[in-house]
Amino acid sequence: MTDLFDRPPVQHQPPSRATRSGNRDRRAAKKRAQRRRRRTLIVVLALVLVGGAGYYLVNNASSLLGFENPFSASDYEGQGVDPVDVTIEPQSTGADMGQTLVEAGVVKSANAFVKAFKANPDAGKIQPGNYTMLTEMKASAAVTLLLAKTSKNEMKLTVPEGFTAAQVIERAVSVTGKSQEEFQAAMADPAAVGLPAEAGGNFEGWFFPSTYVLEPNDSAATIVANMIATTVANLDSLGIQPADRQTVLVKASLIEREAKAEEDRPKMAQAIENRLTREMTLDIDAAVAFGLGKPGTEITNADKANTDNLYNLYRHKGLPPGPIASPGMKSIEAVLNPEPGDWIFWVAVNLDTGETKFSSTLPEHQKYVDELRAWQKENP
Repeated sequence: MTDLFDRPPVQHQPPSRATRSGNRDRRAAKKRAQRRRRRTLIVVLALVLVGGAGYYLVNNASSLLGFENPFSASDYEGQGVDPVDVTIEPQSTGADMGQTLVEAGVVKSANAFVKAFKANPDAGKIQPGNYTMLTEMKASAAVTLLLAKTSKNEMKLTVPEGFTAAQVIERAVSVTGKSQEEFQAAMADPAAVGLPAEAGGNFEGWFFPSTYVLEPNDSAATIVANMIATTVANLDSLGIQPADRQTVLVKASLIEREAKAEEDRPKMAQAIENRLTREMTLDIDAAVAFGLGKPGTEITNADKANTDNLYNLYRHKGLPPGPIASPGMKSIEAVLNPEPGDWIFWVAVNLDTGETKFSSTLPEHQKYVDELRAWQKENP
Protein backbone atom coordinates (compact mmCIF):
# COMPACT_ATOMS: atom_id res chain seq x y z
CA MET A 1 0.00 0.00 0.00
CA THR A 2 1.36 3.34 -1.07
CA ASP A 3 1.12 6.33 1.25
CA LEU A 4 -0.50 9.26 -0.45
CA PHE A 5 1.72 11.65 1.36
CA ASP A 6 4.64 10.02 -0.27
CA ARG A 7 3.47 11.38 -3.69
CA PRO A 8 5.15 14.44 -5.01
CA PRO A 9 3.03 17.67 -4.79
CA VAL A 10 0.88 18.74 -7.77
CA GLN A 11 2.59 21.42 -9.90
CA HIS A 12 0.34 24.34 -11.31
CA GLN A 13 1.36 25.41 -14.76
CA PRO A 14 1.36 29.21 -15.43
CA PRO A 15 -1.46 30.39 -17.80
CA SER A 16 -0.54 30.49 -21.39
CA ARG A 17 -0.23 33.81 -23.26
CA ALA A 18 -3.46 33.11 -25.21
CA THR A 19 -5.37 32.51 -21.98
CA ARG A 20 -4.18 35.78 -20.46
CA SER A 21 -5.25 37.71 -23.61
CA GLY A 22 -8.74 36.19 -23.55
CA ASN A 23 -9.25 37.20 -19.94
CA ARG A 24 -8.30 40.80 -20.72
CA ASP A 25 -10.78 40.90 -23.63
CA ARG A 26 -13.60 39.64 -21.43
CA ARG A 27 -12.86 42.24 -18.74
CA ALA A 28 -12.75 45.06 -21.38
CA ALA A 29 -16.02 43.93 -22.93
CA LYS A 30 -17.62 43.92 -19.49
CA LYS A 31 -16.46 47.47 -18.81
CA ARG A 32 -17.70 48.66 -22.18
CA ALA A 33 -21.13 47.17 -21.51
CA GLN A 34 -21.21 48.90 -18.15
CA ARG A 35 -20.32 52.23 -19.76
CA ARG A 36 -23.03 51.79 -22.40
CA ARG A 37 -25.59 51.07 -19.69
CA ARG A 38 -24.52 54.20 -17.79
CA ARG A 39 -24.73 56.35 -20.96
CA THR A 40 -28.15 54.92 -21.81
CA LEU A 41 -29.37 55.65 -18.32
CA ILE A 42 -28.07 59.22 -18.52
CA VAL A 43 -29.78 59.77 -21.89
CA VAL A 44 -33.04 58.32 -20.59
CA LEU A 45 -32.91 60.51 -17.50
CA ALA A 46 -32.14 63.57 -19.64
CA LEU A 47 -35.04 62.82 -21.96
CA VAL A 48 -37.35 62.40 -18.99
CA LEU A 49 -36.24 65.73 -17.57
CA VAL A 50 -36.47 67.57 -20.90
CA GLY A 51 -39.78 65.94 -21.75
CA GLY A 52 -41.19 66.82 -18.35
CA ALA A 53 -40.02 70.40 -18.68
CA GLY A 54 -41.43 70.61 -22.20
CA TYR A 55 -44.74 69.18 -21.09
CA TYR A 56 -44.87 71.70 -18.27
CA LEU A 57 -44.03 74.57 -20.60
CA VAL A 58 -46.58 73.51 -23.22
CA ASN A 59 -49.32 73.19 -20.66
CA ASN A 60 -48.42 76.45 -18.97
CA ALA A 61 -47.34 78.41 -22.05
CA SER A 62 -50.15 80.95 -21.91
CA SER A 63 -49.28 81.96 -18.34
CA LEU A 64 -45.49 81.67 -18.58
CA LEU A 65 -44.73 82.88 -22.11
CA GLY A 66 -47.87 84.73 -23.18
CA PHE A 67 -49.01 82.44 -26.00
CA GLU A 68 -51.52 79.69 -26.35
CA ASN A 69 -50.83 76.02 -25.82
CA PRO A 70 -50.80 74.74 -29.42
CA PHE A 71 -52.39 71.45 -28.37
CA SER A 72 -55.08 72.90 -26.14
CA ALA A 73 -58.69 73.39 -27.20
CA SER A 74 -59.96 74.80 -23.92
CA ASP A 75 -63.31 76.54 -24.19
CA TYR A 76 -65.66 78.74 -22.22
CA GLU A 77 -69.02 77.27 -21.32
CA GLY A 78 -71.28 80.32 -21.42
CA GLN A 79 -72.89 82.42 -24.15
CA GLY A 80 -70.87 85.50 -23.30
CA VAL A 81 -70.62 88.30 -20.77
CA ASP A 82 -69.75 91.84 -21.90
CA PRO A 83 -69.97 93.43 -25.37
CA VAL A 84 -66.69 93.96 -27.20
CA ASP A 85 -65.98 95.19 -30.72
CA VAL A 86 -63.91 92.93 -32.96
CA THR A 87 -62.61 93.43 -36.50
CA ILE A 88 -62.37 90.43 -38.83
CA GLU A 89 -59.85 91.34 -41.49
CA PRO A 90 -60.35 90.46 -45.17
CA GLN A 91 -59.13 86.98 -46.19
CA SER A 92 -58.96 85.82 -42.55
CA THR A 93 -58.84 82.05 -42.05
CA GLY A 94 -60.59 80.27 -39.21
CA ALA A 95 -57.30 80.23 -37.32
CA ASP A 96 -56.83 83.97 -37.92
CA MET A 97 -60.32 84.67 -36.60
CA GLY A 98 -59.69 82.45 -33.60
CA GLN A 99 -56.52 84.31 -32.68
CA THR A 100 -58.28 87.66 -33.07
CA LEU A 101 -61.10 86.50 -30.79
CA VAL A 102 -58.65 85.15 -28.21
CA GLU A 103 -56.87 88.50 -28.09
CA ALA A 104 -60.22 90.26 -27.64
CA GLY A 105 -61.19 87.93 -24.79
CA VAL A 106 -64.10 86.47 -26.75
CA VAL A 107 -63.03 82.81 -26.89
CA LYS A 108 -60.68 80.92 -24.59
CA SER A 109 -58.51 79.27 -27.25
CA ALA A 110 -57.98 79.58 -30.98
CA ASN A 111 -58.07 75.80 -31.30
CA ALA A 112 -61.54 75.64 -29.78
CA PHE A 113 -62.73 78.25 -32.28
CA VAL A 114 -61.11 76.44 -35.22
CA LYS A 115 -62.80 73.22 -34.12
CA ALA A 116 -66.18 74.97 -33.93
CA PHE A 117 -65.49 76.76 -37.23
CA LYS A 118 -64.88 73.46 -39.01
CA ALA A 119 -67.97 71.91 -37.43
CA ASN A 120 -70.28 74.66 -38.73
CA PRO A 121 -71.03 74.21 -42.46
CA ASP A 122 -71.89 77.92 -42.82
CA ALA A 123 -68.70 79.22 -41.22
CA GLY A 124 -67.17 79.94 -44.60
CA LYS A 125 -69.82 82.65 -45.06
CA ILE A 126 -68.38 84.82 -42.28
CA GLN A 127 -67.56 88.18 -43.85
CA PRO A 128 -64.81 90.64 -42.96
CA GLY A 129 -65.93 93.67 -41.01
CA ASN A 130 -66.59 95.05 -37.56
CA TYR A 131 -68.62 92.93 -35.15
CA THR A 132 -70.02 93.37 -31.67
CA MET A 133 -69.21 90.15 -29.81
CA LEU A 134 -69.31 89.11 -26.16
CA THR A 135 -66.42 88.23 -23.90
CA GLU A 136 -66.01 84.64 -22.64
CA MET A 137 -68.16 82.97 -25.27
CA LYS A 138 -68.29 79.29 -26.05
CA ALA A 139 -66.48 78.90 -29.39
CA SER A 140 -69.51 77.47 -31.19
CA ALA A 141 -71.60 80.41 -29.96
CA ALA A 142 -68.96 82.82 -31.30
CA VAL A 143 -69.18 81.24 -34.76
CA THR A 144 -72.98 81.51 -34.67
CA LEU A 145 -72.84 85.17 -33.65
CA LEU A 146 -70.38 86.02 -36.42
CA LEU A 147 -72.86 84.55 -38.89
CA ALA A 148 -75.75 86.59 -37.46
CA LYS A 149 -76.41 89.84 -39.36
CA THR A 150 -77.29 91.57 -36.10
CA SER A 151 -73.72 91.36 -34.82
CA LYS A 152 -72.05 93.03 -37.79
CA ASN A 153 -71.48 96.75 -37.42
CA GLU A 154 -71.53 97.77 -41.05
CA MET A 155 -70.05 101.11 -41.96
CA LYS A 156 -72.38 102.63 -44.54
CA LEU A 157 -71.94 105.69 -46.71
CA THR A 158 -75.21 106.99 -48.11
CA VAL A 159 -75.03 109.36 -51.07
CA PRO A 160 -78.41 111.10 -51.57
CA GLU A 161 -79.65 112.10 -55.00
CA GLY A 162 -78.72 115.69 -55.79
CA PHE A 163 -75.63 115.87 -53.57
CA THR A 164 -72.67 117.74 -55.00
CA ALA A 165 -69.23 116.10 -55.04
CA ALA A 166 -68.16 118.37 -52.18
CA GLN A 167 -71.14 117.25 -50.10
CA VAL A 168 -70.38 113.59 -50.84
CA ILE A 169 -66.77 113.93 -49.72
CA GLU A 170 -67.83 115.85 -46.61
CA ARG A 171 -70.17 113.00 -45.68
CA ALA A 172 -67.50 110.38 -46.45
CA VAL A 173 -65.11 112.17 -44.09
CA SER A 174 -67.78 112.18 -41.37
CA VAL A 175 -68.69 108.50 -41.80
CA THR A 176 -65.21 107.01 -42.20
CA GLY A 177 -63.16 109.30 -39.98
CA LYS A 178 -60.68 109.75 -42.82
CA SER A 179 -59.39 113.23 -43.49
CA GLN A 180 -60.39 115.62 -46.24
CA GLU A 181 -56.76 115.51 -47.36
CA GLU A 182 -56.91 111.75 -47.91
CA PHE A 183 -59.84 112.13 -50.30
CA GLN A 184 -58.22 115.07 -52.03
CA ALA A 185 -55.06 113.02 -52.52
CA ALA A 186 -57.11 110.14 -53.96
CA MET A 187 -58.82 112.49 -56.39
CA ALA A 188 -55.55 114.11 -57.47
CA ASP A 189 -55.10 111.26 -59.95
CA PRO A 190 -58.51 110.82 -61.67
CA ALA A 191 -57.37 107.92 -63.84
CA ALA A 192 -56.13 105.95 -60.83
CA VAL A 193 -59.64 105.92 -59.30
CA GLY A 194 -61.34 105.10 -62.58
CA LEU A 195 -62.78 108.48 -63.57
CA PRO A 196 -63.53 108.12 -67.30
CA ALA A 197 -61.68 110.37 -69.72
CA GLU A 198 -64.94 111.93 -70.92
CA ALA A 199 -65.37 113.51 -67.47
CA GLY A 200 -62.39 115.74 -68.23
CA GLY A 201 -61.04 115.37 -64.69
CA ASN A 202 -64.30 116.69 -63.19
CA PHE A 203 -65.69 114.39 -60.47
CA GLU A 204 -69.00 116.27 -60.23
CA GLY A 205 -71.93 114.01 -61.07
CA TRP A 206 -69.85 110.82 -61.00
CA PHE A 207 -70.53 109.79 -57.39
CA PHE A 208 -73.62 107.69 -57.91
CA PRO A 209 -76.41 108.11 -55.32
CA SER A 210 -76.58 104.88 -53.35
CA THR A 211 -75.73 103.32 -49.99
CA TYR A 212 -72.24 101.87 -49.96
CA VAL A 213 -71.20 99.25 -47.40
CA LEU A 214 -67.57 99.96 -46.56
CA GLU A 215 -64.99 97.38 -45.57
CA PRO A 216 -62.68 98.04 -42.58
CA ASN A 217 -59.59 98.58 -44.70
CA ASP A 218 -61.17 100.61 -47.50
CA SER A 219 -58.95 103.54 -48.38
CA ALA A 220 -60.21 106.92 -49.55
CA ALA A 221 -59.17 105.94 -53.07
CA THR A 222 -61.16 102.70 -52.85
CA ILE A 223 -64.28 104.52 -51.70
CA VAL A 224 -64.03 107.11 -54.49
CA ALA A 225 -63.34 104.40 -57.07
CA ASN A 226 -66.39 102.37 -55.94
CA MET A 227 -68.74 105.33 -56.36
CA ILE A 228 -67.40 106.08 -59.83
CA ALA A 229 -67.55 102.41 -60.85
CA THR A 230 -71.19 102.32 -59.75
CA THR A 231 -71.97 105.30 -61.97
CA VAL A 232 -70.25 103.68 -64.95
CA ALA A 233 -72.07 100.39 -64.34
CA ASN A 234 -75.47 102.11 -64.20
CA LEU A 235 -74.82 104.15 -67.33
CA ASP A 236 -73.68 101.01 -69.13
CA SER A 237 -76.80 99.14 -67.98
CA LEU A 238 -78.89 101.79 -69.76
CA GLY A 239 -76.88 101.44 -72.95
CA ILE A 240 -75.32 104.90 -72.74
CA GLN A 241 -72.19 105.11 -74.87
CA PRO A 242 -69.01 106.55 -73.31
CA ALA A 243 -69.11 109.56 -75.63
CA ASP A 244 -72.60 110.45 -74.35
CA ARG A 245 -72.06 109.84 -70.64
CA GLN A 246 -71.05 113.36 -69.63
CA THR A 247 -73.87 115.05 -71.56
CA VAL A 248 -76.44 112.70 -70.03
CA LEU A 249 -75.09 113.37 -66.54
CA VAL A 250 -75.17 117.14 -67.08
CA LYS A 251 -78.82 117.10 -68.20
CA ALA A 252 -79.81 114.62 -65.50
CA SER A 253 -78.15 116.74 -62.81
CA LEU A 254 -80.17 119.79 -63.88
CA ILE A 255 -83.36 117.76 -63.64
CA GLU A 256 -82.29 116.31 -60.30
CA ARG A 257 -81.92 119.75 -58.75
CA GLU A 258 -84.95 121.32 -60.43
CA ALA A 259 -87.65 118.64 -60.39
CA LYS A 260 -89.81 118.44 -57.29
CA ALA A 261 -91.80 115.33 -58.16
CA GLU A 262 -90.84 112.14 -59.95
CA GLU A 263 -93.59 112.55 -62.56
CA ASP A 264 -92.19 115.98 -63.48
CA ARG A 265 -88.78 114.66 -64.55
CA PRO A 266 -89.70 113.37 -68.05
CA LYS A 267 -91.59 116.63 -68.76
CA MET A 268 -88.62 118.71 -67.63
CA ALA A 269 -86.27 116.63 -69.74
CA GLN A 270 -88.43 117.41 -72.79
CA ALA A 271 -88.64 121.12 -71.90
CA ILE A 272 -84.84 121.29 -71.69
CA GLU A 273 -84.50 119.62 -75.10
CA ASN A 274 -87.06 122.03 -76.56
CA ARG A 275 -85.15 125.07 -75.27
CA LEU A 276 -81.82 123.71 -76.51
CA THR A 277 -83.34 123.07 -79.95
CA ARG A 278 -84.61 126.66 -80.09
CA GLU A 279 -81.24 127.94 -78.84
CA MET A 280 -82.86 129.49 -75.81
CA THR A 281 -81.06 129.96 -72.53
CA LEU A 282 -82.11 127.33 -70.00
CA ASP A 283 -82.71 129.86 -67.18
CA ILE A 284 -82.14 127.30 -64.42
CA ASP A 285 -81.57 128.81 -60.96
CA ALA A 286 -79.96 125.63 -59.58
CA ALA A 287 -77.11 125.95 -62.08
CA VAL A 288 -76.55 129.61 -61.22
CA ALA A 289 -76.45 128.71 -57.54
CA PHE A 290 -73.99 125.88 -58.11
CA GLY A 291 -71.61 128.18 -59.97
CA LEU A 292 -71.70 130.66 -57.09
CA GLY A 293 -71.59 128.03 -54.35
CA LYS A 294 -74.73 129.34 -52.66
CA PRO A 295 -78.29 128.07 -52.07
CA GLY A 296 -80.77 128.53 -54.88
CA THR A 297 -83.07 130.45 -52.55
CA GLU A 298 -80.44 133.18 -52.27
CA ILE A 299 -80.06 133.89 -56.00
CA THR A 300 -80.51 137.59 -56.84
CA ASN A 301 -81.15 139.43 -60.10
CA ALA A 302 -77.53 140.56 -59.96
CA ASP A 303 -76.47 136.90 -59.82
CA LYS A 304 -78.56 136.18 -62.89
CA ALA A 305 -76.86 139.05 -64.73
CA ASN A 306 -73.34 137.87 -63.84
CA THR A 307 -71.65 136.66 -67.03
CA ASP A 308 -68.47 135.59 -65.19
CA ASN A 309 -70.35 132.61 -63.79
CA LEU A 310 -70.10 129.96 -66.52
CA TYR A 311 -72.98 128.10 -64.86
CA ASN A 312 -75.25 131.13 -65.22
CA LEU A 313 -77.74 129.68 -67.67
CA TYR A 314 -79.54 133.02 -67.88
CA ARG A 315 -76.54 134.46 -69.69
CA HIS A 316 -74.86 131.43 -71.29
CA LYS A 317 -76.72 129.35 -73.85
CA GLY A 318 -76.52 125.60 -73.96
CA LEU A 319 -75.55 123.25 -71.19
CA PRO A 320 -73.27 124.19 -68.28
CA PRO A 321 -69.59 123.10 -68.32
CA GLY A 322 -70.38 120.03 -66.25
CA PRO A 323 -72.92 118.36 -63.95
CA ILE A 324 -74.11 120.34 -60.96
CA ALA A 325 -74.87 117.34 -58.72
CA SER A 326 -75.09 113.56 -58.60
CA PRO A 327 -78.26 112.54 -60.48
CA GLY A 328 -80.24 109.46 -59.53
CA MET A 329 -81.47 106.78 -61.89
CA LYS A 330 -84.92 108.38 -62.37
CA SER A 331 -83.40 111.63 -63.64
CA ILE A 332 -81.03 109.74 -65.95
CA GLU A 333 -83.90 107.68 -67.33
CA ALA A 334 -85.91 110.88 -67.88
CA VAL A 335 -83.12 112.24 -70.09
CA LEU A 336 -83.21 109.05 -72.14
CA ASN A 337 -87.01 108.93 -72.30
CA PRO A 338 -88.47 112.46 -72.16
CA GLU A 339 -92.23 112.83 -72.23
CA PRO A 340 -93.36 114.18 -75.61
CA GLY A 341 -94.63 117.75 -75.40
CA ASP A 342 -93.97 121.34 -76.49
CA TRP A 343 -93.22 122.80 -73.06
CA ILE A 344 -90.47 125.37 -72.75
CA PHE A 345 -91.31 126.81 -69.32
CA TRP A 346 -91.88 125.41 -65.85
CA VAL A 347 -92.34 126.90 -62.41
CA ALA A 348 -93.09 125.53 -58.94
CA VAL A 349 -96.31 127.20 -57.83
CA ASN A 350 -96.29 125.74 -54.30
CA LEU A 351 -92.95 125.58 -52.54
CA ASP A 352 -94.31 123.33 -49.79
CA THR A 353 -95.70 120.60 -52.01
CA GLY A 354 -93.36 121.20 -54.95
CA GLU A 355 -96.26 121.36 -57.38
CA THR A 356 -94.82 122.38 -60.73
CA LYS A 357 -96.68 123.63 -63.80
CA PHE A 358 -95.37 123.46 -67.36
CA SER A 359 -96.29 125.74 -70.25
CA SER A 360 -95.43 126.31 -73.89
CA THR A 361 -96.12 130.06 -74.12
CA LEU A 362 -94.83 133.04 -72.19
CA PRO A 363 -98.30 134.38 -71.22
CA GLU A 364 -99.25 131.01 -69.80
CA HIS A 365 -95.96 130.82 -67.96
CA GLN A 366 -96.49 134.32 -66.55
CA LYS A 367 -99.87 133.25 -65.22
CA TYR A 368 -98.19 130.44 -63.29
CA VAL A 369 -95.51 132.83 -62.02
CA ASP A 370 -98.27 135.06 -60.66
CA GLU A 371 -99.72 131.99 -58.95
CA LEU A 372 -96.37 131.44 -57.28
CA ARG A 373 -96.19 135.07 -56.15
CA ALA A 374 -99.65 134.77 -54.61
CA TRP A 375 -98.60 131.65 -52.72
CA GLN A 376 -95.48 133.38 -51.44
CA LYS A 377 -97.56 136.32 -50.24
CA GLU A 378 -99.83 133.98 -48.34
CA ASN A 379 -96.88 132.01 -46.94
CA PRO A 380 -94.29 134.62 -45.93
